[in-house]
Order: sequence, then C-alpha cells, then structure tokens
Amino acid sequence: MNAERQDVWGMARDLAGTAAGASSGRAAHTVHGGHETTLRQTAIALRAGASLAEHENPGEATLLVLEGRVRLTSTAAPQELGKGELLAIPAERHALEALEDSVVLLTVAKFPA
Repeated sequence: MNAERQDVWGMARDLAGTAAGASSGRAAHTVHGGHETTLRQTAIALRAGASLAEHENPGEATLLVLEGRVRLTSTAAPQELGKGELLAIPAERHALEALEDSVVLLTVAKFPA
C-alpha cells in the first residue's frame, strides 16, 4: 500500500484563509478517497456564521473539529463541538453551522449501493 502523508494542520490553515475570502464563507479539500470510494475524508473550513445547509447522511460519518466551534443540528438535540471534539453524525438529515471560524474533518463511509 502506498501511503500518502499530508500536513493536515497546514491544509487547515490554507483552507481557513480560502474560506475567509470566499463569498460562501466555505472551502473544502478531499484529504482521502473520493466520490468513487467507500471511505472519504474531507477537510472543510467555515467562516463564522457560514453553514452547510440541511442534507442527507450518505453513510456512517464522523465530524472532528480541528479549529473553532460548530453546531450540528438534526431532529435530535443540536450538538455544539469545539476544537478536538469528535461526534458520530446521526443517520438523518442534518446541517452544520460555524459558531466561529472553524475547520472540521468529515469522515464518511458510504452505505453500499
């Protein structure tokens, strides 16, 4: 197996800078995998107040906060997470909002088709 090392902290800094200048207040980079693979990891930077609109969960997923503070909302009680906190995302529609400038690592293992 050919492992590719990546500087996640450097990528987080770069994404935060890109998000700060983006009209959407967001920036993302696929760290591992992709839409064609079962496992995908994506770093997402959100400027304070920016959000990801409500969407379906395509499989099992976790959210790790690398920087900042975010709120995940679903039909369950909203969850606020800070730097270093990890949450298994509920298998239901959900949304994500940055309470301050934030970078998260989203890991998704898609359900079989």
